[in-house]
Amino acid sequence: MRYIDFFIEHYGWQGAALAAVIIVLFAVQIHYYARTYARISRYRNDRRKRRTETDTPEISVIVPLFSENAEFLETGLLKLLAQEYRAFEIVVVYVGLDTDFYEDLVQMRLYYPNLHTTKIEAKPHFPISPKMAINLGIKAAHYEHIILTTPDASPRTDRWLTLMARGFTRGEIVLGYCGYSHRPGLANYIMRTERLMSSVEWIASAIRRRPYRGNRNNIGFTKSLYFGVNGFGNLNMNVGEDDLFIQQIATPENVSVVLSPRAAVVEKCWGGWKWWIDRQRYCGATRQFYPQGIRSYLVLEHGSRLLFFAAVATALAVMPLEYRLAAAVILLIRYAVVAWSVKRVADRLGERGIMARYPLFDVAGPIVSIFIDLLLIRKYPSAWR
Repeated sequence: MRYIDFFIEHYGWQGAALAAVIIVLFAVQIHYYARTYARISRYRNDRRKRRTETDTPEISVIVPLFSENAEFLETGLLKLLAQEYRAFEIVVVYVGLDTDFYEDLVQMRLYYPNLHTTKIEAKPHFPISPKMAINLGIKAAHYEHIILTTPDASPRTDRWLTLMARGFTRGEIVLGYCGYSHRPGLANYIMRTERLMSSVEWIASAIRRRPYRGNRNNIGFTKSLYFGVNGFGNLNMNVGEDDLFIQQIATPENVSVVLSPRAAVVEKCWGGWKWWIDRQRYCGATRQFYPQGIRSYLVLEHGSRLLFFAAVATALAVMPLEYRLAAAVILLIRYAVVAWSVKRVADRLGERGIMARYPLFDVAGPIVSIFIDLLLIRKYPSAWR
C-alpha cells in the first residue's frame, strides 16, 4: 500500500491508472503468446486416445472444380495423384459446361486408376454451391475417411496425405494447416502473416479441445460423421463447410490436429489487396453465427494488443523519463515473448520469411482485423445463395 501511495504521489491518479492498464494488457498478451499459442510448437497429436488400429486408413480426397482450370489439370492434380500412400482415391467434381475439358479429365483415368470424376452441369438459373459439389463428391467416394481440398491449393510434399491420414487414428475430424503462396511485395507478406496468425487462433483452440474451425483447403472428417448430421447445414450460404459445419460436428475428443510442414498445403494468391479483401469478406461471412465465446476469444487478443500499444505510446509521450523507460522495457519484453512464440509456431507450420518484418505486422495486424470486421458488417452477396 505504501508503494501505491508513493506512486500516486509522484505520478498522480492518471499515471497510476495508466500503469495499471499497461500491466493488465501486458498480462493478457503474455497469456496468449507464452501460454495459449506456445502450445502449438510443442503439441503432439499422439497423446490423444487412439481410435483405429491401422495407421493407413483408406482415404478419399474430394476436389470441387468450378472452372476449366488447365493449370490444375497439368500440375495440381498430378501432385495429388503423386502422393506416397497405399490406398487413396482422388474424386474431382467438375461443375461446368466445357465437354472437351471434362473429357481431358476423364482421359486421365486411363493412367491413374485411383482418379474418379463426376460432373454437374452449371446452370445460370440454378447456381451450384461448393457444398453441393462436395456433397456429391462424398456420395461418390468409396472410402469412409474424407479429406477436402481445392484446385487452388497444392501439397507441399508427397507425404501430405500420409500424415493427414494418420490423423484419423486419433480423431474423426482432421485439421491441417494451409498457408498462402509466397510472392514479392508487402501485400503478400501481410496476407501470408495474417493467414498464419488467424490459423494459430483456431489451431490453439483445437489443441485446447475447443475446436471451432479448420481450413477448407486441408480438412478431413469421416463419412459417418457427415451423414450422421445429414450433411452440411446453412445451405443458404456458399461458405461454412470449414467452420459452421465443424462447430456442428466437433467435440472436445473427436478432433485431431496435424502439425507438420510436410502435412501442410499452399493456397495460390491470385491477386493483391482487392482480391484478398474480397476473399476475407467471402470467407468471413460466417463469423456472425459464431458463439459469443469464440467471438470474444478472437477479439480479445487483437483488442488488448491495440490498447496496449496505445497505452505505451501515451506513457512514452507524456510521462516522466523513468516512467517512459519502464514502459519501453515492458514493450520490449512483450515483443521478445511474441517473437519467440511466433518464430517457433512458424517453424512448426513450415512458414518462412515471416520474422524479419513481423514488428510491422505486430502493429498493423489489429488495424487490419478491425478494417475487415467493419467490412463484414455489410452483407457480402457472393457468400449467400
